[in-house]
Amino acid sequence: MHRLIVALLSALDALIQVAGGLAVIAAPLTALWVFGFGGAADWGALWPATTAVWHAGNLVPLRVTLPDTVIAAGISADAASFAFSLAPLGFAAFTVIFGLRSGARAARSGAWVIGFASAVVVAGALSTLIALTSHSDVVSAVLWQAIIIPTALYSGAVLIGGFVSAWRNGDDGAVDALRDRLERRGSADAVVSATALGAAVTLAALVGVGALVLAGGVATSGGEIIALYQAGNVDILGAIVVTLGQLAYVPTLIVWAISWIAGPGFAIGAGSAVSPVGSDLAVVPSIPVLGAIPDASNAWFLLVALIPVAAGALGGWFARARLHAAIEGADSRGESGDAMAPRLVTTLGLAVVSAAAGAGMAFAASGSIGPGRLTDVGPQPGPIALAVGVEVLIGAAILLLSPLSGTRRPRTLVEDEGPSGSGAREAPSSAWQDHAPAQRGPEPDPARDDEAADDQATTPIEPLTRW
Repeated sequence: MHRLIVALLSALDALIQVAGGLAVIAAPLTALWVFGFGGAADWGALWPATTAVWHAGNLVPLRVTLPDTVIAAGISADAASFAFSLAPLGFAAFTVIFGLRSGARAARSGAWVIGFASAVVVAGALSTLIALTSHSDVVSAVLWQAIIIPTALYSGAVLIGGFVSAWRNGDDGAVDALRDRLERRGSADAVVSATALGAAVTLAALVGVGALVLAGGVATSGGEIIALYQAGNVDILGAIVVTLGQLAYVPTLIVWAISWIAGPGFAIGAGSAVSPVGSDLAVVPSIPVLGAIPDASNAWFLLVALIPVAAGALGGWFARARLHAAIEGADSRGESGDAMAPRLVTTLGLAVVSAAAGAGMAFAASGSIGPGRLTDVGPQPGPIALAVGVEVLIGAAILLLSPLSGTRRPRTLVEDEGPSGSGAREAPSSAWQDHAPAQRGPEPDPARDDEAADDQATTPIEPLTRW
C-alpha cells in the first residue's frame, strides 16, 4: 500500500479514536443536561465537562475548584480545591486498544513507521485543540499535560502495535534487520519471542482472574451495593449516570483486584488497607461499587497468592513451547540438550516484564479523588511490582527450568566397509551389539567337507522353493 494512503488511514484512525471517546462521554452528559437540569442547564458548561472526563480517562491529572456557593453551604475552604487523578481506565483501555489495532494495520500495509508518525501528528493536534477550548473555572488541567499525555498514550499504543505486528510478520526494514542480528546470536530471537508470549499470557490470566474476583465480589455484596444506591437518594436518571460512571472504572477496579490477589492490596484513603490478610478501613466514600470491598479477613483468602504463581506457570508453559525449536537446534549442533541458558533468561525476562506491567497498571489505577485522606487511593506500584515479579518468577521457573524429557538425538552412523569400499549404515542396537554372545557353529570335519565338495561337483543345485 502507498505510504500516503497509510498516513491518511492512520490519521483517520486517530480522529475516530478521539471523536468516539468524546461522543461516548457527551451522550449521557447531554441526557443529564436535558432531563436533569431542564431549563436551568448551562449549555456552555457541557463541552468543558465532556473534555474534563475525557482528560481524566486519558490519565491527565485535574484540579477541581468548587464554586463559592458550595463553600457557603458548609464546605471548608481547604476542601474546596483538590486534585483528581484517579483515572476511569475504561477510556484509556479504549484508546490503547484502538491504537494497537491502528499500528498493526499500518504494519501489515508495510509502513508502520509512517503510520506512527501520522498518529503522533494528528493525535497531538487534536489534543492541543481540546486543551485550548476546554477552559473551566471548576475543572482545569495543566496545559502541557493535557496535550502530551493523551498524545503519548495513543501514539505509544500505535508504536507497540506496529512493532509487534512487524516482528511477527516482517517489515523488510529495521525490524527484520534486528531479528537477523538476534538469529545470528543463536537462540536470542527465540528468547525474545518466548518472553513476550509468556508475559502476554501471564498478564492476560491475571486480568481475567481479577475480573472474576471483581464480579464475585459484586455478586456476593449485592445488598450493600443496593443500600448505598438508596442512601444516595438519587432518581432514576441519577442512578443511570452513577452506574455509567462506575462502568468506566471497571478496568481500574480490576487492577485493584489484581493487587489484592497479589498480596499488597490497595488503599481507600491514607492510612487504610485492603488485602487478603484483612481490611483496615475508616470512612469510605458512598460509592455503590465500593460495597463489594471485603470488610473482614478470612484464612482462605491467603490462598489467592497462588493465583499469580499459576499465571506465571501458564505463561512459562507457553514460553517453553516457543523455545522448543531453539532447544532442538542446540541439541542437533551437539550443544547441551537441556539448553538451560535460554530458559533461564526467558524465566527472568518473563518475571521482569510482568513486574513492570504490574507496576504500570498500579500507577494508572491509583491517584486522588478528593481532599484530605482521599489523596491516596489505589495500589502502590512498588509493592505490586515486587509481589507480582516474585510470584510469576516462581511459577515460570516450575515450567521453564524443569528437566526436559524425550529429547531426540541424532542416530549414530558407522562406516560399512564392504566390497564396494565405502558406505554408511545405521548402527545396530547397542545393547545387542555389546552384550550378545557370538553364535558359533559345530567344529568343522575335514572328511565331511571333502564329501560335500564331491556332491557339489556331480549334483546340480535345485532351485530354492521354500524358506
